[in-house]
Amino acid sequence: MGVPAVVTAGDSRAAKAVYGKSKVYLEIAGLPLVAHVVRALQDCPEIDAVWVVGDTVRLEEALGSEALRSRLRKPLHIVPQQRDLISNSWEAYRRILNDDVRQGRDPGPEDLDREVLYLSGDLPLATPQEISSFVQQAQAANVDYVLGLCPGESLDPFRPEKPGEPGIRVAYFNVRDGRFRQSNLHYARPARIGRRDRIEEMYELRHQRRFWNMFTLSVRLLLSRVGGFKIALLFGVMHLAGIVDRSGFTRAARILARLVTLEINRATISRILDTRFQFAITEGGGCALDIDTEEEYDAMKERYEDWMTAQRIRVEALYGPTPQSLPSSREAAEKPLVEAASASPSGPRSVKASDRMEEKG
Repeated sequence: MGVPAVVTAGDSRAAKAVYGKSKVYLEIAGLPLVAHVVRALQDCPEIDAVWVVGDTVRLEEALGSEALRSRLRKPLHIVPQQRDLISNSWEAYRRILNDDVRQGRDPGPEDLDREVLYLSGDLPLATPQEISSFVQQAQAANVDYVLGLCPGESLDPFRPEKPGEPGIRVAYFNVRDGRFRQSNLHYARPARIGRRDRIEEMYELRHQRRFWNMFTLSVRLLLSRVGGFKIALLFGVMHLAGIVDRSGFTRAARILARLVTLEINRATISRILDTRFQFAITEGGGCALDIDTEEEYDAMKERYEDWMTAQRIRVEALYGPTPQSLPSSREAAEKPLVEAASASPSGPRSVKASDRMEEKG
């Protein structure tokens, strides 16, 4: 059985607006950012269906272009957003369990090991190879929650080449194992995660360069009942090394980073979330470059063609050519390719591959 992918495209609470609008609807190369992600998932052989969570009306429009629809090989379900990231993720999971875009069900004992890939909807440089590599590592780890990491050197090509040139600078966390950035890939058995609420808390405070976010998370960790002082100290050392690194004192940052390892982080996060946790490292880079600011969007828009060309060359060298996951013509013709939950009395709208063939023919 394949793995469903949930693309989070909501615009509530922790979601950031760029140029006054939800960033997943910003366009690059003629497609909204969320459409780039949906397109990349079509060539991941491990993925059997795509579920997108957000504003259903806006998503139907954003995902309605012929440029995307002609590429669809897997069922695409559009689920209405809830109040926050965790609610969106959980509700999509419930509807996956029920195989119904309109309503879900709570997991039973038989669902404890049901796995889901989660990724954000603002990753224009995401590639099938990097996503596929992450899923394979996550499945081999056989744990309940896997978080993606990207080495710092994989993101160096996107930095400005010289002052005044468009580029994207990102924050890293420094450990003995190297410099890493959290990617936007998550693989989970949602029903087995003990403290899902803490994932939302960490996500809301994820911007490492904002002092108040760092301070707030440190205090919350310090006051926690799961080894708060040790966790706060670990967090503080890791982010102090990040500040020193961003200030240009690379050697000092490496000295501080020797106090913390990925294994210490893994064990700590397992304890915080009350679950079996692991990291998976992918070197493609595209899945770690989300759009959070107007400057990042402007740079991505200007450099997209060059960056995407280089990205395809890089991931093919790392992982091989784009995997193929085209279903048989009979299977594709029988399954609804697009299904959106709707508040109308007529229920969700579906488009089958056979309907699309008739429209073209």
